Amino acid sequence: MSRVLVIGDIHGALQALKQVLKKAKATTQDTLIFLGDYVDGWSDSATLVSFLSELKKTHKCIFIRGNHDQLTYTWLTEKTHNPDWIKHGGQATIESYAKLPKEEIHIHLQFYKNLLNYYIDTDNRLFIHAGFTNLHGPDQEYFSKLLYWDRTLWETALSLDPSLKKTDLTYPKRLLLFHEIYIGHTPVTRVNKTIPVQAACVWNLDTGAAFKGPLTIMDINSKEYWQSDPVYTLYPNEKGRN
Repeated sequence: MSRVLVIGDIHGALQALKQVLKKAKATTQDTLIFLGDYVDGWSDSATLVSFLSELKKTHKCIFIRGNHDQLTYTWLTEKTHNPDWIKHGGQATIESYAKLPKEEIHIHLQFYKNLLNYYIDTDNRLFIHAGFTNLHGPDQEYFSKLLYWDRTLWETALSLDPSLKKTDLTYPKRLLLFHEIYIGHTPVTRVNKTIPVQAACVWNLDTGAAFKGPLTIMDINSKEYWQSDPVYTLYPNEKGRN
């Protein structure tokens, strides 16, 4: 039976991705939705993009744009970068691209260019890297960069009073637009978790793979999930973003 499997932030951890795809027994009948941040962190960043480019030839894949993906795309196309990018995983990406055959660069540029800012399925579930600020939804977002940079959606969901009813006037309007919202971007390790965290209708799948946590893949219908080993143990000679 086909499933919809959603994958959190990978940050260059190709070994972890291979682990979770195997643990989840992902097949060509499943739809794989990646929430972004494929690069910046571990040494397999460029190799991971090559892997994903091949994976989409055999599997049903939906690739969401993350802020780190856009930073890398800017570096590749404009030969410039934000100095903070280097400190937050960009150096590992630069080094990984130094090992990539030049003929593959074009394939990678197309991959980054074709990333989606968000995806809404037929069951009114939103998949987005970071969030949105517009009360009418992501399609009305004035600054599109917020779709892969925003943290206010997650902070709002986390801080919501559980006793507040959806019919209350003060209930956040953004949280009424979709049946469920799946995000990454802000590691749940910040709230001392390493498993998917639900707050209101928002599910956060960034379980800290760039740092000390595992990579996670989840069946969005059953809510069953599978995790890799803590990613830093798969790359013992590297720092990642730690």
